[in-house]
Amino acid sequence: MHSDKPNLASALVRHLREQISGGAIPPGQKLPSENELIAEHGVSRTVVREAITRLQAEGLVYTRRGAGSFALTPPPAAEPSQPAAPRTVAERRQLLEFRTGFESEAAALAAANHQPADLKRLDAALHAFEQATGHAAQSMQCDYEFHLAIAQASANPYFSHAVQGFGPAMISMPRQRIESSADSQGGSLDAVSAEHRGIRDAIAAGNPMAAAAAMRVHLGNSLRRLAFEAGA
Repeated sequence: MHSDKPNLASALVRHLREQISGGAIPPGQKLPSENELIAEHGVSRTVVREAITRLQAEGLVYTRRGAGSFALTPPPAAEPSQPAAPRTVAERRQLLEFRTGFESEAAALAAANHQPADLKRLDAALHAFEQATGHAAQSMQCDYEFHLAIAQASANPYFSHAVQGFGPAMISMPRQRIESSADSQGGSLDAVSAEHRGIRDAIAAGNPMAAAAAMRVHLGNSLRRLAFEAGA
């Protein structure tokens, strides 16, 4: 019976993904409750929770403690030539390697070209990320918005288009940040916040080399966190 759980969870993920992407469950609408999904699909509570966790990781669902799960705006559909959103650890590593190249250059350009409104967007995303502790899908969305703000500050639309093309699924959120309580994930989130702030400060100082270096450090640490997760 245990071997059937991944297939059951995958089927439920596909169903809910189609409902959200197709508009049957519009952004902001609450998903059916756990009990309703159990009754409708004939699956266990464990399967339902696994499906919701995977939808959170895809940036399709935001869960608010005590209130339930809500649909988020689906990321833009990938062009046929673009790789799909990463599913495996290997794919997440490859995406981080790719991001290290183009986001380091975006940070350098942001340091050279940013406007006051860009710094306001960066600060708003930083603050929102720090306030999202304990809400995995929300912190992933805020993380994404920080990186998107950097791309926008570069004043080169190709960087913004690249980030928007991947959507929130580009954020390589370790599984423990999805599943753990606020207390147990605090250290990891504090480290990410400090790395984000280092990037923001280098951009604000107008130092392209420091901004690129800070982005490389952040994404290099993200690779190490991913490797630790895979080996845990």
